[in-house]
This record gives sequence, C-alpha cells and structure tokens, in this order.
Amino acid sequence: MTEVPSVRGAEVGRRIGVGLMYGLWKPRVLGAWKVPATGPAILAVNHSHNIDGPMVMGVAPRPTHFLIKKEAFVGPLDPFLLGIGQLKVDRESTDRTAITRALGVLENGGVLGIFPEGTRGEGDFASLRAGLAYFAVRSGAPVVPVAVLGTAGRDGRGNSVRRGRLIKGLPPLRSRVDVVFGDPFEAGDGTGRRTRKALDEATVRIQKQLTAHLENARRLTGR
Repeated sequence: MTEVPSVRGAEVGRRIGVGLMYGLWKPRVLGAWKVPATGPAILAVNHSHNIDGPMVMGVAPRPTHFLIKKEAFVGPLDPFLLGIGQLKVDRESTDRTAITRALGVLENGGVLGIFPEGTRGEGDFASLRAGLAYFAVRSGAPVVPVAVLGTAGRDGRGNSVRRGRLIKGLPPLRSRVDVVFGDPFEAGDGTGRRTRKALDEATVRIQKQLTAHLENARRLTGR
C-alpha cells in the first residue's frame, strides 16, 4: 500500500512558508476564500519562478501537497520536503507511485498543488500537460486557478527589476508578490468519462479557464 503524504507535515510546511514568504517579501493575497474550506481540491499554479510553490504553500488557506520534480529533492532537501508532505515526481516516466500518492491526497479530502505547465516557463499557462486533467477527472475534485505575479521580479510596467535581490534570480527583497486565487471549476464534462478524448477535452477546458483567470489577475493587480 502506498503511503499518503502527511497532512500534519503539510501544515508545518505551510507555517514555515508563511514565515519565510512574509519575512522576505510582501505577499498580497486575493481571493483565498475561494478555496473550498473542506473536501478535495486542486490548486493549479502558473510557474515562472522557483519560489512560486513555497509562496502558494505559505499563503494558501489550507495545507497543500505539491507535486515537485524529483530533481529538487537533493541532499537535506529530500527528507525536508518529504517531511512537510510534498510529493516527489519523476517527470521523465509514468511515475505510478507519485500518481497513487497524489490521488490518495484527494481521496482523503486534501489539497493537491500542481504546476500544469510541468516546468518553469513564461508562467502564462500556454503549454499544459495532461497530468492536471487526469487528476481532476479521475478524482472529481474542483480545480482552483492560482496566479502568482511578481516573482519574476518585474515592475508594474513589465520591466525587469534586479535591485535588492538576495540571490540572483530571486525577486527583490520586500518587493510585492501577488497571489490571486480564482473560482473553483469542474474540469470534466459531468459524465465521469476517463477516455483519452475526455482528458484532451478537459485539458482544453482547463487551459481556457486558467488563461482567463491569469488575464483577470493581471488586470486586477496591474501587472
């Protein structure tokens, strides 16, 4: 039997994230109340920076178990990330252990965090992998779009900002980072079908919703 990640560990991770994120930057959180208070949910987060995951983990209203590439689990980070309830996934293969654990999180009524673009990119949801659709359709859990804006270190006009960075590539210290939670939606078509065609249709549906949310979040925050 595959062990499901610890909810208590994820709550510890959330508290660590709160301290770190609010200590180093100025998160502005909008729409956190839209995350369902109970039951399974999937947070679909755009991904343009390494701190996107810790930022969402810290400001989300519920403990979140993120699917994270196995390459991040190096040295002391390996036991630490596993200890705070995060999921190691091999992106080069069909990682059945990670899939089973992620579905276990949802079956237990927990919150799963996913970067549907698969890897860091422009953070615009332009290229979605099928993983999110699979978990959403298989579990029936609502998808909550999350836009993280400002981690790429850009000002309100979209210009790159480099001053005040603690480490090269990190957002400037004490700069504002916006995290905007959107309305939950069902990815499936209501039939419960899990065919390849149903997953492809769900992926298209998800992409439209996530892109619309990101555009709305940019208008809302002026980014």
